[in-house]
Amino acid sequence: MSAFEPLYTAAEMRAAEEAYPGPTEELMERAGAAVADAVAASWPDARRVSVWCGTGANGGDGFVVARLLHRAGREIDAVLVGDEGRVEGDAQTMLARAREAGVPVRGFAGGVGQGAGRPDVVVDALFGTGFSGAPRRSARDAIEALGAAGAPVVAVDVPSGVDASTGRVPGAAVEAAATVTFHAPKVGLAVGPGRFHAGRVDVADIGLAPGETRARRVTADALALVPRRGARDNKYTAGFVCVVGGSAGLTGAPLLAAEAAMRAGAGYVRACVPASLAGIFASRFVEVTTSACPDDEEGRLREDAAAAVLEAAAKADCVALGPGLGRSEGTRALVRALLDRLELPVVLDGDGLWALAGHLDWVFSRHAPTVLTPHSGELAGLLGRDAAWVDANRLDAVGGAADDVGAVVCLKGADTLVAAPGRGVLVCGLGNPGLASAGTGDVLTGVTAAFLAKGMDAQTAAAAAAAAGGVAAAEAARRHGEAGLLARDVIEALSPVLSR
Repeated sequence: MSAFEPLYTAAEMRAAEEAYPGPTEELMERAGAAVADAVAASWPDARRVSVWCGTGANGGDGFVVARLLHRAGREIDAVLVGDEGRVEGDAQTMLARAREAGVPVRGFAGGVGQGAGRPDVVVDALFGTGFSGAPRRSARDAIEALGAAGAPVVAVDVPSGVDASTGRVPGAAVEAAATVTFHAPKVGLAVGPGRFHAGRVDVADIGLAPGETRARRVTADALALVPRRGARDNKYTAGFVCVVGGSAGLTGAPLLAAEAAMRAGAGYVRACVPASLAGIFASRFVEVTTSACPDDEEGRLREDAAAAVLEAAAKADCVALGPGLGRSEGTRALVRALLDRLELPVVLDGDGLWALAGHLDWVFSRHAPTVLTPHSGELAGLLGRDAAWVDANRLDAVGGAADDVGAVVCLKGADTLVAAPGRGVLVCGLGNPGLASAGTGDVLTGVTAAFLAKGMDAQTAAAAAAAAGGVAAAEAARRHGEAGLLARDVIEALSPVLSR
């Protein structure tokens, strides 16, 4: 296993298939056999199987599935959705073989299971990786009818209606219990909203050679890329992080970010906080030092706090800017001043991102690395969009933002996407639903800052931080369960998972 594994687009899969030296029908036979084996293994008692086939190559895979399951003694209802005259090439060959083997093939007439009775399992072989856009009316009707069967669905390569290259779901789409994908995972199976339609994803080797992909999946092995403290390190050489944030009512965010940075291996952490709240922070922090900085009557850092922050960060290796910072014209001016004057890596989160909206040039003009860690609402604010658009177009949103801002953008979510200008996207799906909890974003900020302070490349640092948070969340869930998982539970698990 490696730290980053390939995620294929439709075009990249097409190139891999075109490079195959043998007859392409061999690939189709292997693909169909893999799906048939998966159905037999996961649903050994399923007697009736309904196989829904489109007119393209995905449908050809489906006809192989139907033939092999028929041979194995299952009752098969094969449904051809579309004009049979459009079935060509290898798919036409597989349709003929299915019929020769005695598989009944009927046209789609708006119902499910008319040939074999109500199915126990449904196989979705309507559309493959070449699909994009919203399904037309007839295809939409077929997808809806397939889903109305009330049986678990096994998708062939990708669930129909999901864009394999982006994860977009612009119209009706199959909700699969499992997906058998070929050669390697597709981008749309790892990126939302497509990933939420895929169910369990199994990868079948069909004999293609590996290739380069622009998007890659982050694995737990990314943690091995994080520099560990050595015998010659001291608290400064292990990484010095400065956290700038906090305001009245928002003292928890910088606390979490600072503690996460220390648990992620930073040797020294200093928190620059509002002077009126310094006592609160000093009583809560033990290992973290504090710098009291000028604030306004509402307990928010003022623009003239920049001098105190710059002094506190003079020997730092990275600054985490924004957790709990508050929102005012003073904090906006402070963010601008710090981004302009800091000559070291910066992680920008929370209210720091709010301050950046409409001023992306503040980051674009920086020479030192910058990492932005927005959730979909924060990214929408930066792009002048709404959160629903970001959620529906996550890959385009994060890639476009990275290009627009000239920095690494880490879009948080069940699939955390880390984009760098001109370098593609890293996709991290580690973790669990317990991470949908207040404060876990501040944890990610602190971990990312710690890794940057250790000298890691910005995109790699953000991806490894997402992996660390995901693996730590899994560890924490084993101790505490997912239902009430807290950000500090994740922090507690960071050191153990990074020490392995």
